[in-house]
Amino acid sequence: MVQEMIPVVKNMEVELLIENLGHEGEGVGRYQGFTLFVPGALAGERIRAKVVKVKKNYGYAKLLELLAPSSDRVPPPCPIYKRCGGCSLQHLSYEGQLRFKQQLVTENLARIGKVTDVKVLPTLGVKEPWRYRNKVQVPFGEHEGGLVGGFYAKGSHTIIDMDSCLIQHEQGDEVVRAVKAIAKRLGIAPYNEETGKGLLRHVVVKVGFHTGQLMVVLITNGEKIPRQDEWIREIRREIPSVSSIIQNVNSKRTNVIFGDKTKTLWGEDVIYDTIGELTFAISARSFFQVNPVQTEVLYNKALEYAGLTGTETVIDAYCGIGTISLFLAKKAKKVYGVEIVPEAIEDARRNAALNGIDNAEFVVGTAEEVMPRWAKEGIKADVIVVDPPRKGCEESLLQTMLEMKPKRIVYVSCNPSTLARDLRILEDGGYKTVEVQPVDMFPQTSHVECVIGIQRIDT
Repeated sequence: MVQEMIPVVKNMEVELLIENLGHEGEGVGRYQGFTLFVPGALAGERIRAKVVKVKKNYGYAKLLELLAPSSDRVPPPCPIYKRCGGCSLQHLSYEGQLRFKQQLVTENLARIGKVTDVKVLPTLGVKEPWRYRNKVQVPFGEHEGGLVGGFYAKGSHTIIDMDSCLIQHEQGDEVVRAVKAIAKRLGIAPYNEETGKGLLRHVVVKVGFHTGQLMVVLITNGEKIPRQDEWIREIRREIPSVSSIIQNVNSKRTNVIFGDKTKTLWGEDVIYDTIGELTFAISARSFFQVNPVQTEVLYNKALEYAGLTGTETVIDAYCGIGTISLFLAKKAKKVYGVEIVPEAIEDARRNAALNGIDNAEFVVGTAEEVMPRWAKEGIKADVIVVDPPRKGCEESLLQTMLEMKPKRIVYVSCNPSTLARDLRILEDGGYKTVEVQPVDMFPQTSHVECVIGIQRIDT
């Protein structure tokens, strides 16, 4: 019965006015009230499209012709842009991208969190929206009998061979090209997802933007690397600036990139980079923001919203390797950081020592378990900072925060929808969202980071 009410069928051609963009950056239009998502279309454009998939309440269509293009449309510079699943907004001017991200945050807060009486500031952009990524992750595979390394095509695990990515640091590209050529020369077999055979799964490159240091991580299906000494010698010869060559072993049939075992094949265990006045040691598996220029902008805004005067006790509930914690420690009386990953806590302690910071303490565990223990020990947080993964905060952590009643909460978010959900819980628990600052950490993509200042309402 419902199917009869849907005004489109697969392969039907329609004319659409694109009203806005969806959360993946795809165009959103309506045909006789029925919503169609059209990748590559921009708000304000009139297009001709072909319906490719129909669901109960919405469908997908392929852009066939631009009848009236947007003034924000620009030619994407990447030659594999239409096939690659990495970027989704290269066809939108950078000013248009910044407006879209502000709008995306505003709409999510209103629709999901019913948070409407808050100021969402214009997105803070970056002067150079290309070549910003300090980490490269390239899957390797086989195509027509040869080794390929690149990115997955949209919606698939088919690898598009590539030698250059315009959002990655040039040195990252150089390393991938060199490692690929060396692997071919040495006859290294790429990993095959279907059979589970083959050695080389991924190559990860980490670049110290400010130090120039390079780490190469070879992710292998098994511990034994044929011709290992030649690999190392060739990598060092072709990439003289490399300071660290690491092997990570992942023999599981999984889409997860890293395995549990990591060992240094040559050089240092870590590389170093700076954010502001702070220096950080970065290991193969430690999380470090991929856009170091905008990370400083992000963290300075978090520091502003924390409102520190030097007398406050701060809890950083997802502290990672201590990046935000150490920024806060410069202005706070004491910072407590908690993180579930033991290696990250080791890095955080090392980074505190590296920067001569002795008023930051780091503990392994989940925030929702550790923070109540701290409260029983008499630790009272004036400010709590959270920087959760895309799934947002655990509800138990939000309840713990409400019970601890800090004066201020600073929420750093990489997902506007889970942010909106969590803000609703905090507002219902006696807090007020004061201001939201989107920061463009990921130009050319639909992702947006936000920093949110939240105050307790005194009753």
